[in-house]
Amino acid sequence: MTDRDLLTLTQWLSPAFPLGAFAYSHALELAVSEGRVREATELQDWLAATLRFGAGRVDAALLAMTRQGAEAAEMAALAEALAGTRERWAETFEQGTAFMRTVAQMGGPEIPASALPVAVGVAARPLSLATRTVVSLYLHGFTSNLVSAGVRFVPLGQAAGQRVLAALHPVIAEVAEAALDTRAETLTTGSFAADLSSARHEDMDVRIFKT
Repeated sequence: MTDRDLLTLTQWLSPAFPLGAFAYSHALELAVSEGRVREATELQDWLAATLRFGAGRVDAALLAMTRQGAEAAEMAALAEALAGTRERWAETFEQGTAFMRTVAQMGGPEIPASALPVAVGVAARPLSLATRTVVSLYLHGFTSNLVSAGVRFVPLGQAAGQRVLAALHPVIAEVAEAALDTRAETLTTGSFAADLSSARHEDMDVRIFKT
């Protein structure tokens, strides 16, 4: 591992990188609006389930498989197949497109438009980092964005949000480790509440977030 490669990955996955991630709540907005996520403990439980059984699990596996040499086009097709709703696909595809565009403008490789974890997996192939590290930092960025959405919309204090994020570090490590041995034919998703909330979010009369 080199410090320069680690800094490159950290930059790609930081809130300052122009993906527009702040605009997506990953169905959390509807859950908060309906009173299913009202305080820090409920936010932590919701995000832990998302990591273990939903988009966290799927994105981690797609990223790990792509980074480890799986065909990017096949992973992109799998990402689309596993997107539970139109909003979920738009969320990952729009951010993936923004990611590859910005990396290219920085002098990086030209990456075909695809879901975000696939785009990150392709871009991260030359980095001298363990795949576990790449996946862990990706999941940390994903979780941080949703914690920020919760802080703004529940609302929670900043300290409470940081306690939630810290409490999810073991879950992030667990999901990243499991992703290393995932195969495409065994990859599943089971975060039904989040998928249903994502589908219903499209019909909210007033909403702040895109998803």
